[in-house]
Amino acid sequence: MRSMPGNPYDGHTLAETLEQVGILTGTDRPPATAIVDKGYRGVKVEGVRILMSGQKRGITRTLRAMIKRRSAIEPAIGHMKMDGRLGRNPLKGALGDALHAVMCGAGHNLRLILAALRLYCARFGLSMQAVIAALLAAPGDVSLSVADN
Repeated sequence: MRSMPGNPYDGHTLAETLEQVGILTGTDRPPATAIVDKGYRGVKVEGVRILMSGQKRGITRTLRAMIKRRSAIEPAIGHMKMDGRLGRNPLKGALGDALHAVMCGAGHNLRLILAALRLYCARFGLSMQAVIAALLAAPGDVSLSVADN
């Protein structure tokens, strides 16, 4: 998550964004392919193949699936904007904007982790419930009494 001060045009931020992706992935080079929306029309970045939504020419089935998959990211961005309250920033200045954006991204990641943990705990609880039910259903097979010692 990153803020761009001054509300720049989408196409002017692509090179910076791809550079950041390279740094975050640990490769120190931009990705070979970028899938963007129509706000990036006409933008060229050296060494990067740019695929646009709605593009027909030179698109294989795999690339078409990748372009369609990009549309699944838009709701996540919308949720981050609403859940992270990105519409109103309580922090002052460009540094405050950058800090607020990073903290909203971290909050979104924490919400995803907590949801996964809830699911894991629910599955664990159901499996424990099944084990206990199996033990209680067959009392002759397993002795749980302390008097057997």
